Amino acid sequence: MAVHLGRPPGVPGAGVNPGVELSSTFHQGGPVAYGRDGNPTWAALEAAVGGLEGGTAVAFSSGLAAIAAVLETLPVPGRVVVAGDAYAGTRRFLADVAQRGRLAWRGADVADTSATLELAESFAGGGPEWGGFGAGGLLWLESPTNPLLAVADIAALAEGAHRLGMDVVVDNTFATPLLQTPLDLGADVVVHSATKFLSGHSDVLMGIAVSRRPEVVDALVDRRSLHGAVPGPLEAWLAVRGVRTLAVRLNQAQANAGELARRLAGHRRVAKVRYPGLPDHPGHHLARRQMRGFGAMVAFEVDGPEAADAVIGRLELATAATSLGGVETLIERRARWPHEEATPPGLVRMSVGIEDVDDLWADLEAGLGILQ
Repeated sequence: MAVHLGRPPGVPGAGVNPGVELSSTFHQGGPVAYGRDGNPTWAALEAAVGGLEGGTAVAFSSGLAAIAAVLETLPVPGRVVVAGDAYAGTRRFLADVAQRGRLAWRGADVADTSATLELAESFAGGGPEWGGFGAGGLLWLESPTNPLLAVADIAALAEGAHRLGMDVVVDNTFATPLLQTPLDLGADVVVHSATKFLSGHSDVLMGIAVSRRPEVVDALVDRRSLHGAVPGPLEAWLAVRGVRTLAVRLNQAQANAGELARRLAGHRRVAKVRYPGLPDHPGHHLARRQMRGFGAMVAFEVDGPEAADAVIGRLELATAATSLGGVETLIERRARWPHEEATPPGLVRMSVGIEDVDDLWADLEAGLGILQ
């Protein structure tokens, strides 16, 4: 599906790839009249990602635009329970709209199913009879979480949230639809920062939201148009091209991540490694059951922020930069950013790329070797 969905019809002489549609307006009488409401290049990307996730996809100008569109569909005042270590942009958006009285939110340890559902029960309101997406509250999950790589039991949490009348959103950026499909586990909406693994080359800003509920899809399309959060056609074309190689990129990066996590776990200067593929990870068995692989994100801790900065500063192959999911290995001390105050100060988040694993390990060993 990643390779073939979204291609144009196989007409003799036609191109095998979708084109870049650069028109802002279209002849009347067709499915799209104006460039803020649709574009054939977006449609190709939406067909590919929607097929992989098992729903209907809506493309946005960035991951945060997709997140904002989902949250903007909530009634006012909305109620949201979110993973406590969710992506900082999600929490920043929630804090911003909460300050203006449009919703209330609480953070939860989504790796603790019972505690999360207890919090959700105390925070939910109304129930299924209210009708409409998010009317009874919203449970916003990540699994694995960013940056602590905790694993949430999506099926159990979705079932429990639905009993409370809440809808469920899963940010599937880390896992990608190749490793887990949250809609099959009971989620109502999936979001992606397509900037990351889907595009895969650190050259695109784009977001995607996917749902099987037609009224939710329609609401997301309306949000996109009304807010003008539309992707550029060239960016959509680059994202489609990235999706074509997702499987081979992810397979290599994931293999590298697993090997590096094992080696880091045995290094005397590393206090803790967070990777769901390690047998001692608290969510390892759940990840084995819920996912088709453990992903390409690894977090490890050294003794404090100065040590973390020293290690990163010594690296020559891994790139010190934010973001993730590219073909190159990206590494950063995550607590350096605002709104990451709860992140351990010496935690290093690493998005493992597709370089030779021994080259990456030699680089990390040299970096860690600076610590005494």
